Amino acid sequence: MDTPTSDQPRPEAEVIAEHLPQGYTAEFTVASNDVPAGASSSSSPNETPSEEDSLKLQGGDIHRNIFKTAARARMHKRAATFHHPPQSGTSGEDDLEGLTVNEQLAPGGFRRAFLRQPQNKQIWASRVPITSSFVEFLDLYGSFAGEDLADSDDEAIDDEEEAGEQEEPDQQLPPERRPLLGSRRSSRGPLRSATAGTRKTFFTLLKAFVGTGIMFLPKAFDNGGMLFSSITMVVVSIVTMLAFHLLLACKAKHGGGYGEIGEAIAGPVMRNLILGSITLSQLGFVCSGIVFVAENLTSFFEAVTQGDSPISPTKLILIQVLVLIPLSYIRNIAKLGPVALLADVFILIGVSYIYYYDIAHIASEGINPTVVLFNPSKYTLMVGSAIFTFEGIGLILPIQSSMAKPERFEWLLGIVMFLITIIFTAVGVLCYATFGKDTSIEIINNYPQTSKFVNAVQFLYSMAVLAGNPVQLFPALRILEGSLFGHRSGKRSLRTKWKKNAFRSLLVCICGFIAIAGTGNLDKFVALIGSFACVPLVYIYPAYLHYKGVATSRVAKIGDIMFIAVGLIAMVYTTVVTIVNSFMS
Repeated sequence: MDTPTSDQPRPEAEVIAEHLPQGYTAEFTVASNDVPAGASSSSSPNETPSEEDSLKLQGGDIHRNIFKTAARARMHKRAATFHHPPQSGTSGEDDLEGLTVNEQLAPGGFRRAFLRQPQNKQIWASRVPITSSFVEFLDLYGSFAGEDLADSDDEAIDDEEEAGEQEEPDQQLPPERRPLLGSRRSSRGPLRSATAGTRKTFFTLLKAFVGTGIMFLPKAFDNGGMLFSSITMVVVSIVTMLAFHLLLACKAKHGGGYGEIGEAIAGPVMRNLILGSITLSQLGFVCSGIVFVAENLTSFFEAVTQGDSPISPTKLILIQVLVLIPLSYIRNIAKLGPVALLADVFILIGVSYIYYYDIAHIASEGINPTVVLFNPSKYTLMVGSAIFTFEGIGLILPIQSSMAKPERFEWLLGIVMFLITIIFTAVGVLCYATFGKDTSIEIINNYPQTSKFVNAVQFLYSMAVLAGNPVQLFPALRILEGSLFGHRSGKRSLRTKWKKNAFRSLLVCICGFIAIAGTGNLDKFVALIGSFACVPLVYIYPAYLHYKGVATSRVAKIGDIMFIAVGLIAMVYTTVVTIVNSFMS
């Protein structure tokens, strides 16, 4: 028998098997001629190769269990030649890396089995077939813009202990004297494996771009005019795709997340600018979502009661704040999977009804006569709203990293951008062509308010936006918490945990107060967020990073400079005009 070359300790059964006489087994065999008592391992080559019963040896009854142990060792070695893909959620008996039942019954055996057994830390929702892919999508928000936004409460590592554990080799098993319930590493486990195929990535990209912003487009088309708005949507889509290309080129050369790329190319100040813009844009999305829900529910109550709403928009915003505060305490974003999936179903129902009603109305009554091709007084609002709608740069890097073949990502992203441009533009064109200058900010209000189905869609869509607000808030919370609290964990300190909870509550309240100030000006508010917060993040920073860290030819550098200049001019001009015309007139 060959001696194993591994330095790892072998199970006792293998050691015992090496010292037993050959040709004997623990299995019962058919009785034949008696074997002499002295027959041992020195069997001649002329003897039959079949194994005989070990009971024929001297003291066979006494050492019978030893032969049984050796037989089990040979059986496990034979079974190990077959491949059985591991399945999560099993009893764990196949994952003990060679520990037999007897070894587990030995002193300390149960502890060894526990330390060697891989821990299954999946959330219950991720094991449900319907929501498994959606939970994975939500988990991308834990890597928003490629940054590691895992909550430090999940890490539960003291700074001193973390420094000590880094000295231990990663390949060794944990020492047996380590406390079983001591400090644990992050529950996120290792980085997400890049196993996503082309089809899965395609639908993940659609989920990333198609959201609540699609409902702001009808009013945006009214602000810009039919022709100007359609051209703007195409131009913004092309420019956004080019910005994505520049950022992916930076990632290919420098690696890491958005902020890490900025730090590698332009230093820590650039990283802080990028994270600050991400935070500002996400908080803007939350504030606009809160205003949308409040105004939409106000219209819903007016339609149901056939009179004034019993609850004012301000009170509805305060109610949302009370709902969002406990939801903001959730540390693991994937726990919102079922709720967010339901919200997407509601959005799909609302968009489907919009297509159905608008097409039927235009087919029977034609285009509304108040439709104009260009609206010179409010066209800047259209530019900001279009940028707001296409903003999805935060999920581009983590989605690309999750692909098994990332070289296919860019052309797949181009196909998705082409499709969503058609979807978004069609929604805006159909709604504006149907209602003209009477297009409402909350587009559902334009549909027959006496219809119970419309009322249901109106309510469900409000709930969809409300359920999506905690997801939008998560990246901003983690970025701000990381700068304020560092890696201090709330699992080891109740005081730290409630400091974090108090900070999250305060941030939600601030969003609520901003939403109250923006009530009645939702389209202007959305345009302002798109112009001021999203333009630097999507158009200026990628071009600047490409200019500093990737571009080598003169043509590429000139293109980057032109991209930066156009982005700065567009940001300043649209922001100033939006503020002056919307909030100061």
